[in-house]
This record gives sequence, C-alpha cells and structure tokens, in this order.
Amino acid sequence: MSSLADPERRALLELARRALTAAVERREFLESFPANEILQRPAGVFVTLHCRGRLRGCIGQLASPDPLIQVVVHLAKAAALDDPRFEPVHPRELHELEIELSVLSPLFDVTSSQIEVGKHGLLISRGWQRGVLLPQVAAENGWPAERLLEETCAKAGLERDAWKHPETRVEAFTAEIFKEEDFRGSSGAPVKPGYSSST
Repeated sequence: MSSLADPERRALLELARRALTAAVERREFLESFPANEILQRPAGVFVTLHCRGRLRGCIGQLASPDPLIQVVVHLAKAAALDDPRFEPVHPRELHELEIELSVLSPLFDVTSSQIEVGKHGLLISRGWQRGVLLPQVAAENGWPAERLLEETCAKAGLERDAWKHPETRVEAFTAEIFKEEDFRGSSGAPVKPGYSSST
C-alpha cells in the first residue's frame, strides 16, 4: 500500500475519534467517507488507545478485503468496547484518550536474522495458535530481536522458543504508525483534518 500523506492520516484519526465517541456514547455513527483512492484500498490495521499514558485498548486485524477507512472505523469502536482485557471505555474517559493507528503492510516470511527491531512486527503461528506484536512494542521495551520472537510466541500461547521449531511459521510486517498527538496545535487541541473529498 502507498504511504499515507498527512491529510490522509488526519482523516483516519478524525474518523476513528468520531466513531469511538459515538460508540462509547451509544449513538449511531453516520459518516460520509472521503472519496480517496488510497483510503479505499484494503489494508490491515490496529487501533490502540492510551489513557494517561497507559494502554486502554487495542484491537486490530492483519488483513481485510474491506476499505482501510471502513476498517479503521470498525476497529476504533471495537478497541473502545470489545477488548476483553479491559472494561468498556466510559464517556468520562473520552477526553483523556489518545488514539494511535498502525496501518500494516502485507505479511512476509522472515528469519530471525532478518528481523529489525522497531521496523518489523511479528505474527507467529502454529496450528490454530497465533500471536501478534506490533513493531513499536519491541522498541518501547528495548527488546532485541530474540526477545521479540519469544514474547510473540508467548502471546500465541506457545513455548518461548517455539520460533526455532520447523512447524512454527514466523511472518513479519511493517507499519505506518501515527497518533492524534502528531497533529495537535500549540494549544494542545486536536488539529482538524480539513479533508476534502476532492483532495
């Protein structure tokens, strides 16, 4: 997928915010989507929510036949309400939430020596067991590549050295990562995307 320009990133973040707010406030979300070719292409996405610097929800999918813009809206709602690790977001939390989007590349097979920390996220699978970690996780925790492999195995419910076994598949992906904070003005208020369907 082509790299997203700033207006496209802003449009996705703004739509994610509107969809999340509507879901949390139990309102119907009615939105006309920008007629932009890149935003209409299918892509995997993760929507991550932080509250006061701590993880508050994260839901994603690695691939989808649906347009990127629709997947972002769906996952923003799910991150707020359906992450089983957390209680659903309460309306009083909305002003404290920070939305981060990770738009994913297609998956590709990778060896341990090819993994670049901070660049590659991983999908490790064996049978029905699957574990995914985004590229930013290893960078934020200061993990080397082997630790990233071990933690992704653990996420899949596998033994930590399962990545060494021939029946285990290790795939990587890259991600374009951006968040609301990237587009805030000097006042700290979100910058509206000013996105036009003719852009």
